[in-house]
Amino acid sequence: MRLTFALTTFVLLAKLVSTSTEASAHDHNQSPQLGPRPFYLVSKMKDGPLKSQLQQCTGPFRKTDFSIAHRGAPLQFPEHSKESYEAAARMGAGVIECDVTFTKDRQLVCRHSQCDLHTTTNILQVPDLAAKCTSQFSPADKASGKAASAKCCTSDITLAEFKRLRAKMDGFNPNATNVDDYQNGTPPWRTDLYANSGTVMTLDESIALNKQLRVKFTPELKAPEVPMPFGGDYTQQKYAAQMINAFKRAYVDPKDVFAQSFNLDDILFWIKTEPAFGRQAVFLDGRYELPGFDYTKPETWKPSMKQLSDQGVQIIAPPIYMLLALNDRKEIVPSTYARAAKKAGLDIIAWSLERDGPLNKGGGFYHQSVKEVIDRDGDTLTVLDVMAKQVGVRGVFSDWPATTSFYASCMGMR
Repeated sequence: MRLTFALTTFVLLAKLVSTSTEASAHDHNQSPQLGPRPFYLVSKMKDGPLKSQLQQCTGPFRKTDFSIAHRGAPLQFPEHSKESYEAAARMGAGVIECDVTFTKDRQLVCRHSQCDLHTTTNILQVPDLAAKCTSQFSPADKASGKAASAKCCTSDITLAEFKRLRAKMDGFNPNATNVDDYQNGTPPWRTDLYANSGTVMTLDESIALNKQLRVKFTPELKAPEVPMPFGGDYTQQKYAAQMINAFKRAYVDPKDVFAQSFNLDDILFWIKTEPAFGRQAVFLDGRYELPGFDYTKPETWKPSMKQLSDQGVQIIAPPIYMLLALNDRKEIVPSTYARAAKKAGLDIIAWSLERDGPLNKGGGFYHQSVKEVIDRDGDTLTVLDVMAKQVGVRGVFSDWPATTSFYASCMGMR
């Protein structure tokens, strides 16, 4: 009798644990929870057919690969943190980004750049780790006009030390005279409301989390800010191979991975050595920083769109502004760059929506080509509509994936 009761109790407990685990996993795979922002953006649009159409959209909303989480959901959550990734998944992002860099002991972690720990984590407030920074904190000096500064890199510390850090909202106060003030620099249009306990992530941890969330992967191999080969024998190719091997080790289907790099040599290396991953590797086009490059003049593009395609590149990803132009009627239309990319057979991914902050003054870097007609937050959806319908992008990175998820669901995009 007691044995039967004990066995029954054990079975019931096991079922409860199983049900709890399944419910927890299911929470991330229900219909996206978009919150108020997409509807706020619709209310702030100029009157017209697009606004009228979006006003009628009340769901259901779906997870979509069109919605790519840029560093998670950094409009309100510390970038590349567990909390930021989970927020992005809840907002319907079908693909989530981990920017990949390496630690002193050559372990791969998620950070936007190798040397951003002083603005994206609390490292300066951890004395023994702050002492290991490339450049320790230097206060502002009003007399000389010198701004406060620091430089802390993942390559300054080991993985174990990295895991002691807490992610925070990216920002710093250039006028700070002490560490606490220096790290209190979040832009006013973001928030520190969810920034008290950001969990930093390794690449392996992000892969495991994304598998649980049932989303796809877009790791970006970040350019090293230390001389390569690091430590004498850690070459760029070893670094590039290590990132792909993390996905192979985790048995991730290559079709679910969109490996990225601004370095064309990385893309070509993956195409040659890991064709299953290389065929949908994403060439991040940062050539706008090169002398002589003009995205409006094809003769300055080296290599050309056709040459990129001939080398096996299938996806190109420029900043939003390079895809847009204004016609004679001051309407937003596809740029010369966008048309050339499509003509060469390249798929396009754009970055990054919701990163310019309030648009009442025309936006910043990401809207510079159409700044003349940008004067309200609702223009975010106008720009998104042109990229989706006229440019024909396959996906858009966003700092707040609810916006792109909302649009894709409302337009019936798959």
